[in-house]
Amino acid sequence: MTRIAPVDVKNANGPAAEIFQGVKKKMGMVPNIIATMAQSPAVANAYLSFSGALAGGALPAPVRERIALVTGQANECGYCLSAHTLLGKGAGLSDEEVLRARQGTASEPKEAAAVQFAQKLVEQRGNVSDEDVQTLRDAGYDDGQIGEIVANVALNIFTNYFNHVADPEIDFPVAPALATA
Repeated sequence: MTRIAPVDVKNANGPAAEIFQGVKKKMGMVPNIIATMAQSPAVANAYLSFSGALAGGALPAPVRERIALVTGQANECGYCLSAHTLLGKGAGLSDEEVLRARQGTASEPKEAAAVQFAQKLVEQRGNVSDEDVQTLRDAGYDDGQIGEIVANVALNIFTNYFNHVADPEIDFPVAPALATA
């Protein structure tokens, strides 16, 4: 049950309408998370600005989507898992690669290092070791890219927590639960 109602996209005006226009132009729709964030245009704009800045960074979209998936899985965010399963496929991830990311790995060693580091960041609340950082460097990430991994995790924790509080209706194909052994 939705706890915070989304702003009605069709009847929005002012800052919310401007936000919706930009999102619709880029995505072809206004996801419920954005419509809900628009209850405070400051929140929606903060999210969109942070997301947009990271999209222009050094990490390619498939790596950013893997980070979103492992973070969403660690935080059990059904909305984000559903959204990033679709977005990940749009960024070129196969079903198998989406599943691997959710499980905290990837088929390529460099991407696996980023996903495993992201998972540690979430699970250890940012308290990683020197060895964890060195593992990223050894995999080929420079200090700027390491900073971007941290920033992508932070962005996704924000959306995970926002969704836990607001509980927007999932408007993406629902991601299946992971099989438990």
